[in-house]
Amino acid sequence: MSRFHVRLRGGVTSRSARARRERGGPAGGRPGPRWPRLLLGIGLAVVLLAGLAVVGLKTLTHRYDRTVIKEQLLDADARRERTELGGALNYLLVGSDQRPGASGPDQRSDSILLVHVPAGMREAYLISVPRDLLVAIPPTAGYGGGNDKINAAYEHGGGGESGARLLSVTLTQLTGIRFDGAALIDFSGFRKVIDLLGGIRMCVDTEVRSIHTNTLFTPGCQQMDGARALDYVRQRYDLPNGDYDRQRHQQQMLRAVLGRAGEANLRTDPVKLDQVLRAVGGSLTVDTNGVPLEDLLFALRALPADALHGIQIPSYPQTIDEVSYIVLDNGGGGLFDAVRGTRMDGWARDNPRWVSRL
Repeated sequence: MSRFHVRLRGGVTSRSARARRERGGPAGGRPGPRWPRLLLGIGLAVVLLAGLAVVGLKTLTHRYDRTVIKEQLLDADARRERTELGGALNYLLVGSDQRPGASGPDQRSDSILLVHVPAGMREAYLISVPRDLLVAIPPTAGYGGGNDKINAAYEHGGGGESGARLLSVTLTQLTGIRFDGAALIDFSGFRKVIDLLGGIRMCVDTEVRSIHTNTLFTPGCQQMDGARALDYVRQRYDLPNGDYDRQRHQQQMLRAVLGRAGEANLRTDPVKLDQVLRAVGGSLTVDTNGVPLEDLLFALRALPADALHGIQIPSYPQTIDEVSYIVLDNGGGGLFDAVRGTRMDGWARDNPRWVSRL
């Protein structure tokens, strides 16, 4: 794959892009913890589905539906005109970088995931978008547009629903993909959900010490509670492939959550299932593009945990004006064309380098 050089007229336009010199630091960002809520969000949505497939009670679906906030998260130019549940589906999942007392402009999207579900709904591709990916962010109210890291689009849009809309149209302009729905996930409740599931089993491949808690994670498979699992998948420094390893670990955590949710104890314990549903619902804001949430959940209920494929966008790191970015390699190596043309199985076979083993 050929690499290309990025030339920025006038430099990066983020208010504090030049102020961030740390390795991989987000342009315009503030120091502080960032939690990978996004992958948990999709994982816990399927936790719900796994339980409903056995319990089969619409009452639980209605109860869950009432706890979920519904907003317009997709920009009109990023929204598919009509969603057909029998065809291929594309969803945008956004994990907000929300801190206590933070206002909209103080928030960033820490994790961004494109979920591609081919027709038939028997598998799904989880496409992790590097948070430092250099993109052109279109203008919006209060922001004149410019080149910046993609996770800054949420901030420039004001955070919340308006931030998600600016992020969605930024991605559509980059990829040509229009979305069938979106979800905005807040960290509150997700650590509790993992604990309600009795923890998850994670396999550490490289020794790493947490820069947040000083916890040393040693190689080997081990049981982790919510706090420990989240701490582990936050790490990117001192790993062989930096943020690419972080993305892969997040995808592995999703797979672990799905596997744990599919075990019999949750499926046969309506009390625990209800607790999980309520914890998940209280942390989600969704846009289903007019499709009833109940219909979407039941349509996806047959999606097995072992049919998830982790995908990393073909890209490479580059330093511009002393700021570290991720830049698309050869325009994404045909990945976005494959998603739009529903040819992901062929693309994954031809590009094993960018496929993460879950």
